[in-house]
Amino acid sequence: MLHPHTELRFVSQEIGYGIFATKKIPKGTITWVKDQLDRVFTPSDISKLTPPNYENLMKYTYRNKEGDYFFCWDLTRFINHNHDANSMLTSLGFEIALRDIEANEEITNDYGTLNIIEAFQCANGPGEDRDYVRPDDLTRYHQKWDQLIEAAMDHVHEVEQPLHKLLSHEQISKLDLIKRKEFVLPSIKENYFKEMI
Repeated sequence: MLHPHTELRFVSQEIGYGIFATKKIPKGTITWVKDQLDRVFTPSDISKLTPPNYENLMKYTYRNKEGDYFFCWDLTRFINHNHDANSMLTSLGFEIALRDIEANEEITNDYGTLNIIEAFQCANGPGEDRDYVRPDDLTRYHQKWDQLIEAAMDHVHEVEQPLHKLLSHEQISKLDLIKRKEFVLPSIKENYFKEMI
């Protein structure tokens, strides 16, 4: 489920649509969490899809560390990539605002965290140190991303969390342990799916 203070807007002919904040979303806000309507496809499920459905699934899903594909039922699938993303998937299975996202600002993610299938060049241009987004970016940039996530997690208990009610018991428990300094957030590298060839 995507944060409620968001909407779908046209970005450009090249990019298509994107998700924009309708109100300020403070740093540390959970911007997305998997809910019961999101669908998980195993590689076996995918092998049974027709070509048009397969193409859509490849375009609008991300893979978890087991290699299963997550298809979000809501507008989450329109979140675009940016090398300087303002929201990112954590090792706890939800996305968090890495900095304040202002009203009318596009919400972006770094697709390098999502176990993509093929490398691609970002339509928004190359990043400071990256020309392409690659399937193994989690192994290359996890330390940088961990620092951004950790800094944002320091604010999780300070800001309003409209998606809190959708968190699992395990996620809530781990957030409480992090707050009490009794649990260290695992690296985002834990999300990496290493495809066996």
